[in-house]
Amino acid sequence: MSATNKFSGILMALFAAIFWGVSGTCAQYLFEQKAIEPGWLVSWRLLLAGSILVVFAITRKDSDAFRIWKNPMDALSLLLFSILGMVAVQYTYFYSIHLSNAATATVLQYIGPLFVVAFYAIKNRRWPVLIEYASLLLALGGTFLLVTHGSLDKMVITEAALFWGLLSAFTLAFYTIQPVQLLRKYSAATVTGWGMLIGGILFSLFTKPWQIQGVWDTGTWLAFGYIVLFGSVIAFYIFLRSVIIIGAPTASLLCCVEPLAAAAVAVLWLKVPFGGMDWLGTLFVLMTIVLLTLGTKRKAA
Repeated sequence: MSATNKFSGILMALFAAIFWGVSGTCAQYLFEQKAIEPGWLVSWRLLLAGSILVVFAITRKDSDAFRIWKNPMDALSLLLFSILGMVAVQYTYFYSIHLSNAATATVLQYIGPLFVVAFYAIKNRRWPVLIEYASLLLALGGTFLLVTHGSLDKMVITEAALFWGLLSAFTLAFYTIQPVQLLRKYSAATVTGWGMLIGGILFSLFTKPWQIQGVWDTGTWLAFGYIVLFGSVIAFYIFLRSVIIIGAPTASLLCCVEPLAAAAVAVLWLKVPFGGMDWLGTLFVLMTIVLLTLGTKRKAA
């Protein structure tokens, strides 16, 4: 691999993480200032981004976009991924933002890799190694600081915000684990595109996205367009490209920038209060991801 290709792969992973982080802050802006509901926004994000990705999958050379529906078990697995993976992770994350803020919700969601580690430890019937125990302690410590600012007698976010933030982390783990077999047989664009589109269609039965809500002005259109285009389609595409170039462990490690991007933009743009304890808690959670990723690299070696 040339140095130029490696550098481009690193840049793509970093920009994907930044795009995702800023997308969360755009969602907070729409919830707080434009009277848009999380479920409504999730429906449109899934429908529009899913449509674009499905078209992309269909037009690719050697497309497998329709082959996935010819196998009943794969089709069933895709439907499961659409509902319990794609819809669940999007809605719990956005609703967590609605109850707290983009910075806190994004950091809480990044506890998800610990659930992934726990799942494979149980599946493979092995005890966690030292680095995984250290990651667990860091994640618990980071969550404690974010939720209480170090004080045992008070919470700085609501119990509901904590619940939905942790549920977002759990659904992120499911979203990561469940489609593994599908991704070994079909392209990521096919699996994710159909997952978004089918999930968006089914979720629309409950959220009725055709009923326009909120205040629509230039700011609304810009934030909404950013979430769909940069925060979904482009971020997904360049992240996949980065995985091909620099590998999944390195690309995942670089995505630790996402909580930092969400926090920085929320503080600078929306004036979200984010003090020393919040930044320390964020650092602890990011260290969790670094340790888990380094541990994965050692196993691969």
